[in-house]
Amino acid sequence: MSLTPVTLASQSSARQMILKNAGVAFEAVSPGVDEDAAKAGLLAEDVTPRDIADALAEMKAVKVSTKRPGLVIGADQTLDLKGRLIDKAGSLDEARARLLELRGTTHKLHSAVVVARDGRPIWRIVESAKLSVRPFSDAWLDRYIERRGEALLWSVGCYELESEGVQLFDKIEGDYFTILGLPLVGLLDFLRLHGALTV
Repeated sequence: MSLTPVTLASQSSARQMILKNAGVAFEAVSPGVDEDAAKAGLLAEDVTPRDIADALAEMKAVKVSTKRPGLVIGADQTLDLKGRLIDKAGSLDEARARLLELRGTTHKLHSAVVVARDGRPIWRIVESAKLSVRPFSDAWLDRYIERRGEALLWSVGCYELESEGVQLFDKIEGDYFTILGLPLVGLLDFLRLHGALTV
């Protein structure tokens, strides 16, 4: 029996690695969604950061599923600082300002996954994690930025928990895969139920 084909509507290397390491056979494609325009429209309607992640994941999955067979996974993650959506930094100066803003505070990461088939969403999950940033020194921050460089611009919080970014925190509550941007356990269960993984 052949498995249901799976497409990941994302070019995120982190999400691709998570699925690959979990043993999921998939093809990754660019979703072709203008995320900045979509976010701007959602923010204009006072949509919460959590629901923005869900909406963007759905847009990606639905758009790609109109052109691809089988199951299409769309995913998105937002950073919520006291109800305010925080975007990726565009420069190292912005990254420094972002990290200073996060210093000594707690923020949430909302990670959404939507699976679509034939242009319709058929499953979704949104999970959140709470991360408390320690009151690091300016000297530590300078060294961190120097060591990590442009990699800080790849993630919304200017950190990667799977590397040196973990040193930013003094408390983390939530699932590891949610923090990485792909709530995995529920997704794997769904894929098994729909013939994309062996039982």
